[in-house]
Amino acid sequence: MTTTDIIDGPDTARAKSKGTEKTASLYRMAMPGHLCPFGLKSKSMLERKGYEVDDNLLTTREEVDAFQAAHDVKTTPIAFIDGEQIGGYTDLKKHFGYRVLGKDDTTYTPIIAIFGSTALMALAVVLNLYAGFPALTFLMWFFAISMVALAIQKLQDVEAFVNGFLGYDLLARRYVPYGYAYPFLELFAGVGMMALIGTGSALIWLVAPVGIFIGTIGAVSVIKAVYIEKRDLKCACVGGGSNVPLGVISLSENLIMAGMGIWMLGMWLSA
Repeated sequence: MTTTDIIDGPDTARAKSKGTEKTASLYRMAMPGHLCPFGLKSKSMLERKGYEVDDNLLTTREEVDAFQAAHDVKTTPIAFIDGEQIGGYTDLKKHFGYRVLGKDDTTYTPIIAIFGSTALMALAVVLNLYAGFPALTFLMWFFAISMVALAIQKLQDVEAFVNGFLGYDLLARRYVPYGYAYPFLELFAGVGMMALIGTGSALIWLVAPVGIFIGTIGAVSVIKAVYIEKRDLKCACVGGGSNVPLGVISLSENLIMAGMGIWMLGMWLSA
């Protein structure tokens, strides 16, 4: 492809995407210092959908600028199907019927990924360390590992987590440093519970109260914000900037933390 082909404009691009077979024209950035990931994803999607792709690489800044000017677009890649300009990767997803999340849309995908992974880890631990399948022990491992995984999500960007947390947590809104301490407290409680499951150690008295404290405050905060005040908020349970809605997931997280603490103390006292 020459620079002249690029400047020819959208009519040329549309014509190249027409034919008796499923054909698509794709224009994507592939410069020496930058290979556009969305261009590769667009090409892969088109091929998976059965299209023969006329793949046009924009290898210099001049070619990119010329293409954008000729087609009146601000970004690349741009795909054409059956003579129609579809657009970039997100536009292709919409064209093929995939769900595209908007800024205010919600999703439970992060929670499903985390809890699915932690359940498998707990299963691996129980099958490796215990005879048979003690269901209660599996649940304890699952809850403890989940607490650690959720704490890691928050610790990736504590500032972003705190920004979301301050929207609903009652204690953090009165004492902001608690918001910064929360991920570390959750990590401490989760790791501590993992270390003490089944040991009967008195160190449970150092760990369990932390889970009970932060879990109880969190649960009360979610109940007040969501179920009493009816506020529509995003949950900071998987870190800042997530699209997980505040509600049953965050409430469950906090009840599990508090419940784990009470459970472990009860088991120690009954031993």
